[in-house]
Amino acid sequence: MAIQILLNVFIAFVWMFLSNSFTAATFIIGYILGLVMLFMLRRFFSTRFYLERVVAVAKLILLFLKELVVSNIAVLRVILKPKMNIRPAIFELETQLKEGWEITLLSLLITLTPGTVVINISEDRTKLYVHTLDLDDVEDTVNSIRNTFEKAIMEVSR
Repeated sequence: MAIQILLNVFIAFVWMFLSNSFTAATFIIGYILGLVMLFMLRRFFSTRFYLERVVAVAKLILLFLKELVVSNIAVLRVILKPKMNIRPAIFELETQLKEGWEITLLSLLITLTPGTVVINISEDRTKLYVHTLDLDDVEDTVNSIRNTFEKAIMEVSR
């Protein structure tokens, strides 16, 4: 991926020198031309086209922001209720992620979402133990995390 980005920037600079115009607009045009060239030559690279990964990262960020807003509203509802009908719980989340940075990112995304915190990771790095402020159904919560954060992380990394 890094070689593709560097190659794209190099193509943009070559375009600027060939055009004999050193403006931002010329660089952007060269960058777009480089994107098209790299897209056409993508089968010659051993990794996938880097713009796919950039789009996956943007989707992950938007997903986190959406979940952040939704969970903030849920925690606010719990706080503003006159009677505290919360059901705090600790549950086990078995993950399919293998790399250390993937597990760390998943743990951070869960912890940064209000009302949840990862309290431990198993020694074999396959299970996360999550504390939640209000838990209705364990299976729904686990499936929700798997279908949102874990799926988005796998899109970025694989």
